[in-house]
Amino acid sequence: MLLFSAAILLGLVVLVWSADRFVLGASAVARNYGISPLIIGMTILGFGTSAPEMLVSGMAAWGGNPELGVGNALGSNIANIALVLGFTAIIAPMTVHSKVLKREFPMLFLVIALAAVLMIDNQLSRIDGFILLSGVVVMLWWMVRLARQEQRAGKEPMEAEFEGEIPTDMPTGKAFFWLLLGLVLLMASSQLLVWGAVNVATYFGVSDLIIGLTIIAIGTSLPELAATVAAALKKEHEMAIGNIIGSNLFNILAVLALPGIIMPTALAPEVMSRDFVVMTILTVVLFLMAYGFKGKDGQINRIEGTILLASFVAYMVMLYFAVVG
Repeated sequence: MLLFSAAILLGLVVLVWSADRFVLGASAVARNYGISPLIIGMTILGFGTSAPEMLVSGMAAWGGNPELGVGNALGSNIANIALVLGFTAIIAPMTVHSKVLKREFPMLFLVIALAAVLMIDNQLSRIDGFILLSGVVVMLWWMVRLARQEQRAGKEPMEAEFEGEIPTDMPTGKAFFWLLLGLVLLMASSQLLVWGAVNVATYFGVSDLIIGLTIIAIGTSLPELAATVAAALKKEHEMAIGNIIGSNLFNILAVLALPGIIMPTALAPEVMSRDFVVMTILTVVLFLMAYGFKGKDGQINRIEGTILLASFVAYMVMLYFAVVG
């Protein structure tokens, strides 16, 4: 048991670090080859915080544990909203006024609705997986198109925010080194993490789904926590919220797709009746908090942050009683 716990801890630490190195190298390579900071920010940086979830989900499905990947996808979305944003808002209340976010929320609801239609039969088939994965291409095209329109109109300041996140003086050789090293360590650490998690689940007699919703989801949400807190402390509130919306979109479309593509599976009934419902409710709550009505800016204050954090604790308690009950 000690060995399995150490594998989870080491896997999480290396996973988070290697994801950061991978994104650093990838963004530097793209910058050196003349790709604009806006495109890099909307694609590579947006993808980067979901890289741990994608690798863990893929490795879990490849190893015959697809429900761990499903739990990781849904649990990470729940953790992103309730834990990450709740904790961040307590530290630094956030004001939201970007028009881009008001367009991304409908996209998030549309993606959630698509996933619900595909999974309502409690099956995650290969066709479902490919439909979800194709949504990634559509989403990236849509986001880049909108961002370029705003850029040409001089209305959207997000490129300046992305500019500060991308290294400007890293040699291409060094950038490729970090890119490849990050990718290799991402794969190795995700495999180690999955191995430890599956064995812990077996030891305690709990399902892969529960482990994915708890230990794995919280661990793979650490990059989002770091990125969101850092953005909020720098008063980049739209980027802080945008990190979460973008990550949740990637989690549904890419992370949830991988178990279906690699190992189609029947879902436990509680996936849709409990976990998917909690994720959807929290998304609606976030929308109501962050969206500015009647021309006013939305705000996530400390009280709302506390409510979100309390919701996450309540969900963890719910899962605990689901196990012991």
